[in-house]
Amino acid sequence: MKFSYNWLLEMLPGLDVKPAVLANRITLKTAECEGIEEHRGDYIIDIDNKSITHRPDLWGHHGMARELAAIFGNKLSDPVKGRNFAERPCIGVEIEDYSLCPRYSALVFEGVTVQPSPAWLQARLESIGLNAINNIVDVTNFVMAEIAQPMHAFDAEKLHGGTIYVRRARQGESIAALNDLTYHLDTSNLVIADGAGAIAIAGIIGGSGSAISGSTTQIVLESANFNASSVRKTSSRLKLRTDASMRFEKAQDQVNTIRGLERALELLQQVSPGIKLVGGVADAYRPSPPSSPILLPLDWLNRKLGRDIPPNEVRAILESLEFKVEEIDSRTFSVFVPSWRATKDIAIKDDLVEEVGRMVGYDSITPAAPLVPASVPHPNPEREFQHYVREMAAAQGFTEVKNYSFISEEMARAFSLDPERHVQVANPIAADQNLLRRSLLPGIWKNIRDNARHLDSFRLFEIGKEIEPAVETPHFAAAIFAKNDGVAGLLELKRVAECLLPGMRARPSAEPRAYEHPRRCADLMCGDTVLGRVFEFHPRMVEGGRAAVVDLDLALLEKLQPAQPHYEPLRKFPDSAFDLSIVAPARALIGDVERALARHAGPDLLSLSFLRDFTLPDDQRSLSYRLTVGAPDRTLTSDEVSAIRSRVIEAMRASGYELRV
Repeated sequence: MKFSYNWLLEMLPGLDVKPAVLANRITLKTAECEGIEEHRGDYIIDIDNKSITHRPDLWGHHGMARELAAIFGNKLSDPVKGRNFAERPCIGVEIEDYSLCPRYSALVFEGVTVQPSPAWLQARLESIGLNAINNIVDVTNFVMAEIAQPMHAFDAEKLHGGTIYVRRARQGESIAALNDLTYHLDTSNLVIADGAGAIAIAGIIGGSGSAISGSTTQIVLESANFNASSVRKTSSRLKLRTDASMRFEKAQDQVNTIRGLERALELLQQVSPGIKLVGGVADAYRPSPPSSPILLPLDWLNRKLGRDIPPNEVRAILESLEFKVEEIDSRTFSVFVPSWRATKDIAIKDDLVEEVGRMVGYDSITPAAPLVPASVPHPNPEREFQHYVREMAAAQGFTEVKNYSFISEEMARAFSLDPERHVQVANPIAADQNLLRRSLLPGIWKNIRDNARHLDSFRLFEIGKEIEPAVETPHFAAAIFAKNDGVAGLLELKRVAECLLPGMRARPSAEPRAYEHPRRCADLMCGDTVLGRVFEFHPRMVEGGRAAVVDLDLALLEKLQPAQPHYEPLRKFPDSAFDLSIVAPARALIGDVERALARHAGPDLLSLSFLRDFTLPDDQRSLSYRLTVGAPDRTLTSDEVSAIRSRVIEAMRASGYELRV
């Protein structure tokens, strides 16, 4: 938000403060100043929008001047000269829903001459980043920048009927806007309409059909107040933000509608010679209930701020900000909030503490450590288990990724998911992110696709929620990608899963999903409970390599964790190892081969490690394993190791397997 230094000083008679000092005091007391820029004899002060998002009054120069008057103890000059609109209005206003439009005020003018604005008006607008259009439009923008009241001018001769309607848009209604775009509306959008249809999107932009042109001689000047949430939702849905919508989103003071017309009348008489007001103001509104005073105990305020501030100083600060203060007793004030601070800003006594604190200066308050009892945080088993899984994956060389929780309908179908069963996003950030994910796999697949272009191999994982309409379930998904052939990644992920729950087994899947390799997919089981799935992506899903994935339900895994972990002491005696290569049919299941090896090796088998997988002619494959054997009470002799090896070889041959010795 840009403020003109010269413009501010016009409302602060007698104040002689350099721009840098003024900007510094604004930062310390009110809002963060991001910079000062000299501009044609003026200085433009740039205020961070986010630091005034709760202050609708500060979106105009007069509001900021009011702050500066309180900061420097200066008088404030009001640019708006009051006027009594006694005449009857010559135009009607009907508001369909006062909760969406608390107030709508309008004036009608004739004898209008549309021409370029005077140089001073153009220069002032351009200094704060607003384009000069013509004298009528420039006046509306000037008032908006001065008192934070957005306004709009319609060409009266282009309107149908003698009444302005503020209503919800009709389903399927559209409007051609001033930015040369057509917007398709629905019943959630508020519009300004005449007898023929919509002429503006309320609080956001006018329609081109009623725009001011060089031939305009009569205008209807709108000064309204719209519901902040309604404007924000419409602006977001239409992806259209304007200077007007940004101000209405902050919940403007409805008193400003008449002030805006009063100021615009004065300016129009200056920039359009011969202009004449026709009738009085059309003013439709539902009076808002008066705000209740806030009781402010001074002892409580001083405890909150950590220093003693005399009652007369507290009162002086609040009155400088134009709060009305009445004394209940020597240690309690009753504070009445001005209308421009009562719209979603000052509501409770804690808000008043902030007002006093910032004006006193936070730098004048001595910091003190909070005196709160120290306590151990409550255990969170779900978070602790997820942390354990995260640490385990990282220790095995996996890199954590974080993906969006949104996917497209096309992506859902690609992963055998019904889009109708997904939670729909009412206002998606992009057309291809309109569903909440029911699986982590689409995101993992995109990670694989993107990284495979640059890396020969990698490991990654994600811990996130799969979102159903009524429940959110934490899941763990991990992937291994390699450009060389083999099933090492698949078996490695199976071992990762077994680390999370000893006793987990893989059950080959008889019904592979469309995105899975038809012979490399399995359910991961514990008893009769399916905990997840391990599979390799179908070759058409991954180019230039092979990608294996495991997907586990962390909620089920956590429930099945043993109450007491099982520990084994370190082995006291060395072990021995030997390698075997098994020739099996190409369609043979690795799980069957491994179970046979383990069974025949007997109780001395300590571990069985997969080494490599080779494709052989005649529809066969070679599977290489390393068997590690040992005894708990002694070192096995070479003869004992050879006997185990021979027993395994003979048993495997008897089972129909060929060994490459």
